[in-house]
Amino acid sequence: MSLLTAPALTEEAAVLAAVRSGDEAAFAALAERYRRQLHVHCYRMLGSVEDAEDLVQETLLRAWRGRAGFEGRSQFPTWLYRIATNACLNALERASRRVLPPDVPMPATSEPRPEPIWAPEIPWLQPYPDHLLDPVGPSEMEPDAMLVSRETIELAYLAAIQHLPPRQRAILILRDAVGWSAREVASMLEMTLPSVNSALQRARSTMRARLPARRLDWAPASAPTDEERVVLEQFMNAFERADAAALTALLREDARWSMPPAALWFDGRAAIANLFDLFPIGFHGDFRMLRTVANRQPAAASYLRAHGDSTFRLASLNVLRIEDGQIAEVVTFSPALLAVFDLPPTL
Repeated sequence: MSLLTAPALTEEAAVLAAVRSGDEAAFAALAERYRRQLHVHCYRMLGSVEDAEDLVQETLLRAWRGRAGFEGRSQFPTWLYRIATNACLNALERASRRVLPPDVPMPATSEPRPEPIWAPEIPWLQPYPDHLLDPVGPSEMEPDAMLVSRETIELAYLAAIQHLPPRQRAILILRDAVGWSAREVASMLEMTLPSVNSALQRARSTMRARLPARRLDWAPASAPTDEERVVLEQFMNAFERADAAALTALLREDARWSMPPAALWFDGRAAIANLFDLFPIGFHGDFRMLRTVANRQPAAASYLRAHGDSTFRLASLNVLRIEDGQIAEVVTFSPALLAVFDLPPTL
């Protein structure tokens, strides 16, 4: 990113002109073009879509207030990333890491309970809607029209990265997700090159230990595969028919199912089957499912028509991790964690 291309030189000149003239509107229009990729970066750092939006707003405000610090010696997006990364590091100093239920120190259980163990006070990892990952116009007009590959945005990656210290997290994201060189990262974070490489090695070691066993073998992808879409369709059909046997047949033997903000999770097909024996799928009413995508993974929104009601209302979002044609993990998010998803409230 240190080598400026002709289009980049043109942009740097436009930014410098806006800075020198004090043209806030022109500066804001140039910075706004990078909102989407800054939002993804802040989400990776923080694990929260809502916090990412706040930090992007803070980044753009800091950029304007600190505009005199941009002298055109680096690319404009590099300068914005520096501001955003430092803002995220400051935020992480005062925030708890985001988690999914398997990160909570409670045993997996399928014991009968009148209600799940709701824990809205826990900082849960939030899913990311795919419509925020895709360009909104012609790619040649959007500098942020980048391909966000699944391995750097899926839930398994986000959950694992939360276990890294903030600076290691920033280094890993900038190197492996954004694609910067170690020298560029060292310059941004005001670190030595050996210290960046050492931190990156430790971060990658932690990620290998935290990611699912076969996660490192997956090929890069930007959307669910045809095979995954077939499994998703079978998952949705089983739910709508309230067919627990068909649903559990789609699961790997070591599948996991968690339901944030409920602070519990179910480990293994047998435990999940036992859950459905205790609480049948149709226990609270009938379901309709709506296909969608989140974190570049196949997903289905669940709509429940409760007994005595005439309307199907949004009940949850199920995000699936599929391996070799079987479901390895389901994370079922409650509507409270879906504020930025473009899902209709009723069907």
